[in-house]
Amino acid sequence: MEQKLRVGILGATGMVGQRFISLLENHPWFEVVTVAASPRSAGKTYEEAVGDRWKMDTPMPEAVKKLVVLNVNDVEHVASTVDFVFSAVDMSKEEIKAIEEEYAKTETPVVSNNSAHRWTPDVPMVVPEINSDHFDVILDQKKRLGTTRGFIAVKPNCSIQSYAPCLAAWKEFGPKELVVTTYQAISGAGKTFKDWPEMVGNIIPFIGGEEEKSEQEPLRVLGKVENGQIVKAELPKITCQCVRVPVLNGHTAAVFINFEKKPTKEQLIEKLVNFKGFPQEAELPSAPKQFIQYLEDDNRPQVTLDVDYENGMGVSIGRLREDTMYDYKFIGLSHNTVRGAAGGAVLCAEALTAKGYIAKK
Repeated sequence: MEQKLRVGILGATGMVGQRFISLLENHPWFEVVTVAASPRSAGKTYEEAVGDRWKMDTPMPEAVKKLVVLNVNDVEHVASTVDFVFSAVDMSKEEIKAIEEEYAKTETPVVSNNSAHRWTPDVPMVVPEINSDHFDVILDQKKRLGTTRGFIAVKPNCSIQSYAPCLAAWKEFGPKELVVTTYQAISGAGKTFKDWPEMVGNIIPFIGGEEEKSEQEPLRVLGKVENGQIVKAELPKITCQCVRVPVLNGHTAAVFINFEKKPTKEQLIEKLVNFKGFPQEAELPSAPKQFIQYLEDDNRPQVTLDVDYENGMGVSIGRLREDTMYDYKFIGLSHNTVRGAAGGAVLCAEALTAKGYIAKK
């Protein structure tokens, strides 16, 4: 790309906003030129606005420290400075829906980490390796919004990344029933152990709204575009429990699965390790070379050993074995703030750019 696209980050001071900032440092296609946040942060430099709340392992990039934070509600002004935006705003669902549409209507593409538009019928919710064809629905969304280049695209919930890719890889065998328990890191709540000391040595067996997302969102990802909207798949049926565990980064899933046509273990592993999609074919900058790795050791995947596989953009699967009540069971692991949040959104933006949906204004 001859000239980098100018990127704005909405909600830049929060944990996911910070992850966007970190991931986009030295990005070959995108350059962060605008950071926007709540009115209380507006007018400060990014460094001042974040203060001692920088939560990433790597230092704050020098290029953003002196950027003056804009008021995220000043939509026309923010939009005038960028080619597209990433959205990680912390507002109510209705407020997020409204402000993301406002940005889209300024002819500014919005790639969102938020859940507000995940069930808007003409908004694609994409894991680029699985369903980048869902971007086709953007043409119908633009008709509804009355835009020529502005639109909204979203990525799904962080918890499904550790098992939904398997369902796509195993599509030909007809996954029909899943029982899933997710063990979710505290960064999924935007927290560190410093912020949330009561999580040390603790488990909380409830994460608000998460079980419904974990049961329903894979069906939308596995669905298809019909008559200008996404129609979710009917199978597999999924039931899920979501548990908060004392881990900083990394969502683990324990999964039991039944198939329409029971495959061999060897067939399942072969499909996993050879599974690839548009990001790999197009060699997108953030794409993992191998999306899914299978680990043979009985004690893998582990958060400490495997969460950063493929720079946090890959998925690790292990302990695949036959079960006494279901066909098989397995363990999955994904990085919740990289693949599951900001990184997944960056990969979506790269795919949208490669497909021509995002370009310079």
